[in-house]
Amino acid sequence: MSKIDFHSHILPGIDDGARNLETSYNMHQMARQQEVDLMLATPHFYASQDRIDNFLKRREEAWVQFHDTVEASEETEPRIILGAEVAFFDGISRARDIEKLTIQGTNLMLLEMPFEIWNSQQIKEVEYLIKERKFQIIIAHLDRFLWIPGNKKWIKELLELPVSIQINADAFDGWMHTRNLVKLFKEGKAHVLGSDCHGAHHRVPNLQDGRDILEKKAGKEVLEQIDRQGEKLLSAILK
Repeated sequence: MSKIDFHSHILPGIDDGARNLETSYNMHQMARQQEVDLMLATPHFYASQDRIDNFLKRREEAWVQFHDTVEASEETEPRIILGAEVAFFDGISRARDIEKLTIQGTNLMLLEMPFEIWNSQQIKEVEYLIKERKFQIIIAHLDRFLWIPGNKKWIKELLELPVSIQINADAFDGWMHTRNLVKLFKEGKAHVLGSDCHGAHHRVPNLQDGRDILEKKAGKEVLEQIDRQGEKLLSAILK
């Protein structure tokens, strides 16, 4: 089965991730050393700061630089698939052209919820994206929202929707966090891991660290479950 990093900021100079091509290349090598098979390159998209077409143009420019460098090195694994980490915004469910922000070759959208107490309208918009717009929604780093006071009710409602949940590999910090996250995976309420890497020295590619903790705390079968789920979500491009 494929070892997949569902969340990274590896492309050079496009967001607060890799600052330059050298950093991107070093991050790729770090992931390679961890035997990662596939990484989703998911730079931030903020509708309040950018237009979709402008974002895609900048992403393509960053990708060409990165791709050419990796190809020249002849060390092409892990394979990189383009996408975006789409920050939730009011009206997203009816916004035009957001299908252009899905993971390339799929209808998957990596969606970052607001860093605040959510509300019913936001949950309804996620539901509309799924049921009416026919997106498969992956909620980015749910672990970062679990500890927001007053959010428990809305997280419960979100988890009742057919969403996939991505957890950051560095989230297993402290026994309480680890226990709660392991429980989510065991109960099938969390599905995939991402490094959410931003650099080669800080917030580095660390997918294997998270996998090691999960295997120790939850067993190898949970890792196999994660890998199967990842391959299922990306089946359209893994054929």
